[in-house]
Amino acid sequence: MSWMHWTGPTAGFFISIALILTGMTVWQYFSPSIERKGFLPISTTRGDRLFIGLLTSAFIHLAFIGVTELHVLVATAVSVVWVVILMRWG
Repeated sequence: MSWMHWTGPTAGFFISIALILTGMTVWQYFSPSIERKGFLPISTTRGDRLFIGLLTSAFIHLAFIGVTELHVLVATAVSVVWVVILMRWG
């Protein structure tokens, strides 16, 4: 793994994603999700909403990095709030 420079934030990011996916897998095993319609224009399951949330969080981070001078942790906080809203009401 010497080809990649592992920093604390990089490791934290990948560990967080792994924990989220593990948690969602356990949750799905014990409580299978059903499709429902929230504020998104399509019917989605928990996994769909998680995927959409992770994808849009990547775009939120790219926008913060490209457009603002704010620290990346601000983008992370915005992304966490967005994913919580999406998972609950999306």
